[in-house]
Amino acid sequence: MVINKPVYKALKAYLRGIGPIPGDYLFKSRKGGHISSQSVGRLVKTWCKDINLAGNYGAHTLRKTWGYHQRINHGVGFEILCKRYNHSSPSITMGYLGIESKEVHAVLMNEIG
Repeated sequence: MVINKPVYKALKAYLRGIGPIPGDYLFKSRKGGHISSQSVGRLVKTWCKDINLAGNYGAHTLRKTWGYHQRINHGVGFEILCKRYNHSSPSITMGYLGIESKEVHAVLMNEIG
């Protein structure tokens, strides 16, 4: 598994706080076992509601948002995101991230020189 420095620091602080023992789950459920992806979705919905964020957000929103920021803020190409998302082609990734024809057309209108 590969994680960046901010995630590493956050996990380190989290683990220090919960004091896990070998065999523990990283994110335990209240019922025992690990937290499910459905539970994460419910948590995201709760957090959004708590801050009055309009819209329908869930766990999958976090995945899409990560890709958006990689593309917009760090210039990561669709091919790399495609591989990270395990999509079969960059065109699937483009659709997944909501890239519309007008954005592609705008690139064609850029002047060089």
